[in-house]
Amino acid sequence: MKNKKWQYPIDNGGNKGSKKTPIEPKHATIKLDDGPFANKEADPVIIHDSTKQMGEGAPEATAATSALTGGCDFSLIDSPKENPNSGLFTVKSANQVIMDAKNRPPRRRLFGQLWYEDEIVILFSDTNLGKTILAYQIANGISCGSSILGLAMDSPAQKVAYCDFELSEMQFLKRYSGDDGSIHHFSPNLLRVEINPDVVDFPSGCSFEDYLKMSLERLVVDHEVRILVIDNITYLSNETEKAGFALPLMKWLKDFGRKNKLSILVLAHTPKRDPSSPITKNDLAGSRMMMNFCDGSFAIGGSTKDSQIRYIKEIKQRNEPFRYDSDNVIVCEVEKPNNFLQFHLVGFGCERDHLTENAKDALIQRAKELKAQGKTQREIAAQLGVSLGTVNNYLKS
Repeated sequence: MKNKKWQYPIDNGGNKGSKKTPIEPKHATIKLDDGPFANKEADPVIIHDSTKQMGEGAPEATAATSALTGGCDFSLIDSPKENPNSGLFTVKSANQVIMDAKNRPPRRRLFGQLWYEDEIVILFSDTNLGKTILAYQIANGISCGSSILGLAMDSPAQKVAYCDFELSEMQFLKRYSGDDGSIHHFSPNLLRVEINPDVVDFPSGCSFEDYLKMSLERLVVDHEVRILVIDNITYLSNETEKAGFALPLMKWLKDFGRKNKLSILVLAHTPKRDPSSPITKNDLAGSRMMMNFCDGSFAIGGSTKDSQIRYIKEIKQRNEPFRYDSDNVIVCEVEKPNNFLQFHLVGFGCERDHLTENAKDALIQRAKELKAQGKTQREIAAQLGVSLGTVNNYLKS
């Protein structure tokens, strides 16, 4: 090493010492208490006395220590001193967050990768496509501890509260009974909740929406429920299409779910949409705020092939790579075996195969228009609700 200026001490006058008075090195063994090198001893490295000033350059000891720790001083990052909360915030080191999460039990899948425990997920579609049918099917599967449509289920049987603000008792009976008077027997874990029509007086100063939220909070405590289905979100606020109302509603749902350790499935409608176009997140009423605050979302689409055919498409995902996108939707048929109205798995397919005949031509034309406007292929894919590869093919045609 040609530059050895750092090897020599500096006297009080700032002059370099002679080569006859080198700094005496100290040998030490570094042992880390945490991080990727926990409980491992490194080879002894040279550590120069920090009380002596150094000249220009960097000691090999520093380089060795940096290489060992990946450039991080774990004694500073993982200090045993706890950071106090700051107002609304809890503050932890990034490593502490990872360790805390690692020590928690893994989250279990309730409906494949479309819905995990402790998540708020939105299921939406146009009217009369079977949101309630699928939601009851999911709730029934969770209450029995059985998978739905062949999607993975890690959870044992759990109590589920289905808040049904759509169907009357007679309509519910019609869906889960036969013409001969036979009925389907649900698991006792499945609770059906509806609004009591006899309650007309609300606590002083409470609106209907406020009292409904208070009642939901009481419901999960009184019945020890951890899985909640809300059918549908318009009962919590009739202004969900407006961002100013959707934002506080979603914040309340997040706080409600976190405080009570809930897994929540919320059903929502779509405004009138073009049936020839793929389903996107923009089809959800109040989409921007609701999509921003939910953990995941999936939608139901109709098919031009048959009035009983439906497809399920993954819209938002935070846990895993998308699996059920426009090129791999879950194709189902609505059936009623054993007095249970449900979706029956047919297979998997491309969303475009279930749209109107001119849908592909319209998408190709729209993709080219967006390209002419300067949009990137990724932006076009997001706007049209198709994959990047599909956009590439559209632009080449």
